[in-house]
Amino acid sequence: MLQPKKTKFRKQQKGKMKGNSGRGHELAFGSFGIKTMQQAWLTGRQIEAARQAVTRYMKREGQIWIRIFPDKPVTKKPAEVRMGKGKGAPEYFVARITPGRILFEAEGVPLQVAKEAMRLAAQKLPVITKFVVRRDFTEEN
Repeated sequence: MLQPKKTKFRKQQKGKMKGNSGRGHELAFGSFGIKTMQQAWLTGRQIEAARQAVTRYMKREGQIWIRIFPDKPVTKKPAEVRMGKGKGAPEYFVARITPGRILFEAEGVPLQVAKEAMRLAAQKLPVITKFVVRRDFTEEN
């Protein structure tokens, strides 16, 4: 599961997620990718589930890149604890994503294989996504 080895601070405030993605909104490594159309917090488990779906379908051919990393700690108080007494302990880590962010990229497989692999990955995620192809991509047969 993805999470940071070490953080400067144990706990973080919730914060706001406004606007579209200012970075990471174009394909940088592969020819295919999935781009999010919504804002959300993606947990390390969700990202890992999507990664496994892509890897299994592509039968470990080609290459994939995960363009997001869960670096924000989310805290939670134990069940049936009274109000007050401070903030809870960190439970898991999330990646904040805003519309337009590229989540996964793939290379080295045919277009149809990449499309299906990304569709399977998108099913594991709680956001609406869109399949994107590099502008200069051509299918060599």
